[in-house]
Amino acid sequence: MLKKLITSALTAGFGAGLIMAVLQITLLSPLILEAEEYESGRKFHYAGVVQEVAPDHNDSHSAMAHAAEPAPAPAESWASRSARTALSTTLTALGYAFVLVAVFGLAARSGIKVTARSGILWGLAGFGAVILAPSLGLPPELPASAAAPLQERQLWWLGTVVASTAGIAAIAFGKNWALWGAGIALLALPHIIGAPHPAAFGGVVPPEMQGEFVGLSIGVSAISWAVLGLFGGYMWARQEP
Repeated sequence: MLKKLITSALTAGFGAGLIMAVLQITLLSPLILEAEEYESGRKFHYAGVVQEVAPDHNDSHSAMAHAAEPAPAPAESWASRSARTALSTTLTALGYAFVLVAVFGLAARSGIKVTARSGILWGLAGFGAVILAPSLGLPPELPASAAAPLQERQLWWLGTVVASTAGIAAIAFGKNWALWGAGIALLALPHIIGAPHPAAFGGVVPPEMQGEFVGLSIGVSAISWAVLGLFGGYMWARQEP
């Protein structure tokens, strides 16, 4: 069982991680890079409103302050940034793969057959609990986006994942209306409580770009989780005696 779990998780994690890295580098990284230009002030989406203020050269204190500013750090090359993105997405996919395959093991002990086709459904269920449900309250964010304190967002995200996982399981495996109703209540509970948000919204990134980033991020995650379940379920079924 342990060998089957490790083999299935490694295959699914590396396969889905590679696909996720390619999608993220080609679809999401360009938006992140452009958002960083807005964050640094090199771009403005409200052109015509911004006014440049010339420095006062008669002010010796101002001149000394500008002279004391450190030189800007060299921009990270596209290759090194892409390599870092590929590594981080692959490690993330491996972590999710081990969790998903462990669930396969629990399902198999309960007499539920795991195949490549059912693995896709398991993967999409994981996507719903880990990505889609939290994104309803805290959608993916580009740099320079306004946000609530990190600890509050992390706690709400964790609670949403736990409640959504339990809710999906109650709906999928429940055998009566009481369990189905409890599952629906668990799915709705985090959103009734409400995600933490900043006191005021704002930011320098165009809202159209933020909307595109949210849609692409959720789409990339859905594909990645489906592939994760497909590869994991295929390897699991292939090793069945």
